Amino acid sequence: MKRNPVTLVTAGLVAVIFAAMLFAFQVRQTELAVVTTFGRYSRTVDHPGFQLRLPWPVQNVYKFDNRIRNFEKKYEQTTTADAKIIVIQTFIGWKIKNAQVYLERFAGNDQRAEESLEGLLRDAKNSVIGRHPFSDLISPDREKLKFDEIEQQMLTSIQQKAADTYGVDVTMLGIKQIGLPESLSTVVFERMKAERQKLAAAYRADGDQRAQQIRSDADKQKEDILTAAKSQAINIRGGGEAAAAKALKSFEQNPELAVFLLKLDALEAALKNKSTLVLDPSTPPFDLLEAEQKPEAAGH
Repeated sequence: MKRNPVTLVTAGLVAVIFAAMLFAFQVRQTELAVVTTFGRYSRTVDHPGFQLRLPWPVQNVYKFDNRIRNFEKKYEQTTTADAKIIVIQTFIGWKIKNAQVYLERFAGNDQRAEESLEGLLRDAKNSVIGRHPFSDLISPDREKLKFDEIEQQMLTSIQQKAADTYGVDVTMLGIKQIGLPESLSTVVFERMKAERQKLAAAYRADGDQRAQQIRSDADKQKEDILTAAKSQAINIRGGGEAAAAKALKSFEQNPELAVFLLKLDALEAALKNKSTLVLDPSTPPFDLLEAEQKPEAAGH
């Protein structure tokens, strides 16, 4: 009886697949695996690709996600070094560092791992914040805040224990939010308000002082300008009076000259706008024109 070649090929492929399932396993880029032999740790595979194994129940393979996972702690109250009560929320980023320890400790249960990390985080938070005053966490002056220092201290305090005890690498730790109990919020806000009012009063006093100085300088400049102007006016007035006295003396000595100059000024003013006047030629100051014409007539 001849066998169908397709049947033989199919049977061969099924056998190969079955053998691969029994004697090989695949590790992805985002995974690491732990191989146990008769329930005892054998090796860790932390690189991707196909790996050989003995079939169950001789060997078992446990796979874990090796990416960083985020865990946030709920709000909890804690006390600062100066006995101030605050509520704080923290978070950590963690991943598996030692797969053997992680498997033996938690049997691959991530929830149990995070519960253990929660206890570590609580102890670190209370210990570190208990060494810092309230002003290191909440202050109107940004330069007095020590968030980075506090976060680093908390991270350092749990990293080694998390790695040794749980096989976990805590890669980051941060303070997400800080709050105040209602009883303390009012006191803090009133103190901050008083500090702001004190600062505003200092700015107003400085402004008033500068304004007074500006007004004083302006008044001084005004007095200097008025004094200089008065001095100049006196000099001009004195010069004018001296010139007037000199002219008066000259006019007293020669009254005809004075009359002539006055008529000349009046005539210039009358003819300034090109006006047409019909007057007796002998009417002052037009008699000057008549006086100019007589010599010409005598010449003819």
